[in-house]
Amino acid sequence: MQHDIHDGGPGADRHPADPARSVPAQRRHTPAEAASEPPHPGGRAARRRALTARRTRRRRVLKWTGGLAAFALVAGCGGAYYAYQHFNNNITAVKVQLGNEAERPKPAGDALNILVIGTDSREGLGREYGDEGSAGHADTTLLFHIAKDRSNATALSIPRDLMVPVPECQAPDGKTIPGTARTMFNNSLGQEGRDPGCTWKTVEKVTGIRVDHFVMVNFDAVKTLSTAVGGVEVCAAKDINDPDSHLRMSKGRHVVQGDEALAFVRTRHAVGLGGDLTRIPLQQQFIGSMIRSIKSSDTLTNPAKLWKLADSATKALTVDSGIGSVDKLKDLALDLSKVDSGKITFATVPVLDDPADENRLVLKQPDAAQLFSMVGNDRSLTEPAAGAAAPEAPAASAPAAASVPAAPVASAPAAPGGAASTAAAAADPKDLRVTVRNGTGTPGQAQQTVERLVTKGYAKAATAANAPVAATTSITYPAGRTAEAAALATALGLPADAVRADPKLGARDGLVLVLGKDAPTAAAAEAAAAPAAVPSEAPKDLQRVQGDDIDACAK
Repeated sequence: MQHDIHDGGPGADRHPADPARSVPAQRRHTPAEAASEPPHPGGRAARRRALTARRTRRRRVLKWTGGLAAFALVAGCGGAYYAYQHFNNNITAVKVQLGNEAERPKPAGDALNILVIGTDSREGLGREYGDEGSAGHADTTLLFHIAKDRSNATALSIPRDLMVPVPECQAPDGKTIPGTARTMFNNSLGQEGRDPGCTWKTVEKVTGIRVDHFVMVNFDAVKTLSTAVGGVEVCAAKDINDPDSHLRMSKGRHVVQGDEALAFVRTRHAVGLGGDLTRIPLQQQFIGSMIRSIKSSDTLTNPAKLWKLADSATKALTVDSGIGSVDKLKDLALDLSKVDSGKITFATVPVLDDPADENRLVLKQPDAAQLFSMVGNDRSLTEPAAGAAAPEAPAASAPAAASVPAAPVASAPAAPGGAASTAAAAADPKDLRVTVRNGTGTPGQAQQTVERLVTKGYAKAATAANAPVAATTSITYPAGRTAEAAALATALGLPADAVRADPKLGARDGLVLVLGKDAPTAAAAEAAAAPAAVPSEAPKDLQRVQGDDIDACAK
């Protein structure tokens, strides 16, 4: 049941009804009870030593539980030693295979990059959520970057419907799973037996950012964690009735937990445009609010709530073996707790509709490369970088993001016919049909090139059947399309002799681009397209919300 925080329900008073329950046992003695206690053996010195020991333990507990304030999905792990084994046994750790170290992005130094995977696994949840027993895919994914000085953090949401290359990876049983040149991002987990290591490798390949650890949660984790903190405050800008997620919520602020919390982060059909890009801001709002709930004194000073939260968190998480113990999770949580909520920026990776399928997405370039460069080079999205006069150049040895290849790079051609002004007279690219055929012999190159053309304004670019393998890339055009062909060649950096008329083409055929073996690899293309220096500002129109934004509402 949902509770409006102004209606006097459970959400209206977040403090326990019995104040004594929130006070540690050793602090519940009244003066009368203290006076009636028998003398402590050993006299005043022994009593002082015992009191000092108790205070030390309390400080240790508070220091440890301070880590809980860091990150909602990596919430810390208790206080006293007797709980150590209990929490340690709760944790599920997975050893992932990341392949050749030389092929990975350069380490981030003292910065941290945590991959948070929300899987839609239904294992053990029965039929209530559909797809009973489904192993789950990467349904909700955030790359959480914590600055090396711990002054700020950035959480990048990667849409599940983004079309990406998934590299070859190894299953837990040692089986090699072939890579896929182009598929939905959420297929990087679960599909063909892929484990979180496959998602990890995919994120590194797409963003060029090195991942240090992963944390994975399922549907049940959202329910248990939201309940453990006593509910999470969310906001709806309108009445919401989503029969698919089972969310029914009136306009205004509410405190949600359990099934309703899960319904909130799953809903998409009744808000915005009804897709994954609409759901992501709701999830960002929810996680930001949960972080604030964990940081609140109501949580940090309540031992019963802390125990419940730590117990729920350690049961809910699946992590890589590098952080697969209470000690390591505690250290990570303490590190993350140094970041103020207002300095955490949630943002969505810039995307466009896939020209081949309106229900899928492709990276929006150069915005995506700009954002990845900022995060990979530890630039804050919270505020402009100080001393922007001389930004550092990205590390030359770091692999570039390998998502959408650029066209072959060569000297810009003169327009066919020698008229330099001919290209300028070309029709608007968005109205021009461009057919791309793959003659490279390497699968996936045509679609990747289409994606790049779309970012250049060629909205009607589309793939066609593969061409016979060709040595060089060429553009052919029908009569009356000389200027358009010249403009396309210029946009792709092709030489003048790559463009020629084809009398077999009619006016409705538009231009035909055949990719040859001289087309660059995706990695080289992205390196060529990447900014020469680290950007000091985020891309224009970037979707984002701050971790302390209490006014963010589902629309």
